[in-house]
Amino acid sequence: MPSLPPPSAVPPSSAVPPPAPQQPVEKKFVPSTSHTSPDDVALPRLGLTGTLRWAWRQLTSMRTALFLLLLLAVAAVPGSLFPQRPANPSVVTKYLQDHPGIGPVLDWFKLFNVYSSPWFSAIYLLLFISLIGCVIPRAIAHYKAVRSTPPRTPRRLSRLPEYGTLEIPAASEVTPRQAMQDAAAALKSRGYRVDLRDADGERPSVGAERGFLKEVGNLLFHTSLIGVLVSVALGGLFGYSGQRVLVEGETFVNTLVGYDTFTPGTSFDSNQLEPYSVRLDRFQVTFDRESKAHYGQPLDFNATLTTKSSPTAAEEQQTLKVNDPVALGGTSIYLVGNGYAPVVTVRDGAGNVAFQGPVVAVPTDGAYTSLIVIKAPDAQPDQLGFVGFFLPTALQDEKGVAFGSDPDPFNPQLNLNSFYGDLGLDDGTPKNVFTLDTSGLTQLNGRDLDAGGIVLAPGASYTLPEGKGSISFDGIKRYVALDIHHNPGQLAALVFAVLALAGLVGSLFLTRRRVWVRTGSHPDGRTMVEYGLLARGEDHRLAGEATAIRKALAQRWLAEPSEVAEDSKEAQRSAGRVDATQDGK
Repeated sequence: MPSLPPPSAVPPSSAVPPPAPQQPVEKKFVPSTSHTSPDDVALPRLGLTGTLRWAWRQLTSMRTALFLLLLLAVAAVPGSLFPQRPANPSVVTKYLQDHPGIGPVLDWFKLFNVYSSPWFSAIYLLLFISLIGCVIPRAIAHYKAVRSTPPRTPRRLSRLPEYGTLEIPAASEVTPRQAMQDAAAALKSRGYRVDLRDADGERPSVGAERGFLKEVGNLLFHTSLIGVLVSVALGGLFGYSGQRVLVEGETFVNTLVGYDTFTPGTSFDSNQLEPYSVRLDRFQVTFDRESKAHYGQPLDFNATLTTKSSPTAAEEQQTLKVNDPVALGGTSIYLVGNGYAPVVTVRDGAGNVAFQGPVVAVPTDGAYTSLIVIKAPDAQPDQLGFVGFFLPTALQDEKGVAFGSDPDPFNPQLNLNSFYGDLGLDDGTPKNVFTLDTSGLTQLNGRDLDAGGIVLAPGASYTLPEGKGSISFDGIKRYVALDIHHNPGQLAALVFAVLALAGLVGSLFLTRRRVWVRTGSHPDGRTMVEYGLLARGEDHRLAGEATAIRKALAQRWLAEPSEVAEDSKEAQRSAGRVDATQDGK
């Protein structure tokens, strides 16, 4: 009879209900209320610090720097399309008068002062900051890379673009450690920075790297570009330029009133002008007199100057030529033009001298046919004006019209028309000295008038009709047109431009390479050597470098290159030599 469980293990029948029959339960899908759509996801706020960090990274990216460089080039275009007030204020004034509608709008956008406008300066400064932000992190990263050791030796050198093996005979008694040291010495002789690994292990190796000057060239290029920008900015802020026409015997003093035209920098101060002086003693032009094809063309221009670096300094003789400027007082003086200056004397109706001296004539062709304008505002009772042309060597055609035939003054001649009236010089309005507005004047002489035109040879004089006075042609002098520049950043810009070119050449032609050499012992006593090369970027000369390293290693162990066969990767893998040694590491 089976035993019953103890009373404590069996609950009373009243306390345990009979089991209920199992009923199938219908499961219903209830969508989760915790699921949210992508549109409902709340992104974390960047905050002020995060926003500034993001803006700085965007500004200092290379893409932004290139965009700002292109934008700067585009922003400079209006400077060549519209007249600029610092260079030609009178032209800007005339443009505003001729375009009363669009002119003030353009002036509001600073299109007549492009290079000193706030928007151009903003682009310039942003480009400057962007380049600095690009260069500094790269320089820090490159500094760390230079101080770090070459990367670890790869497990499978056979996977590198250039790979090879060498066998050192057992008779040479070269151990793997000695082979590693020899390989390190060979790589050092080729300019590599080496690092020895596992010198006391079974398979020592060498890691080598060179080509850090490639990144140095890249950094030098970008740093020099910053230097160029700074140098140009210094020239624009503190530089100046001016022009002066100087006749033989005249002296130019470096003051504001001594210039015919003057263009100051944005931060120019008149105290920057060094008080030097320049006197034109003589100007000579050598013309071609031997060649038939180029007869009469100028061969050489030579201006003899007497200069003084200060009012109390001693005089110094200097020679000024084309493309050979004279440096004086921190400025460079260039010879940019020349011509003739006929010396005339104008007397008014009372016989008083109203004008006397050389008059600059503007050449119009290779024969130095020159336009000339003479103004005598001091003449009484009416002001006198003359306009015409000067011929160094005058000839006449069959109609009796004079023309210039040679640039040398073999037969100089003045041909003038005369006018009287108000020259418009007393109302304070600037006038061009090389033009004469005849609209409000009365003509006295001319080819189409009864009095005819005025034709004068040197030493001749002419009495004007109606008792208005006279004019005489006293002689001829030469003049030179000088262009005077002071740019404190010019030399620095040249130096940085040369450095930028050197850095660009280095970054283009230098290569970054890494070499690994691993050695080991064969059971029969031979020392096995394998090497691999890797270039950073494209390097079409990597195969040649691999061949040179192979020869250098072979010469270290007194092996003839012909005795060291260059096995292919496939043959080495099939022999099992490479994988067996690499899998054991």
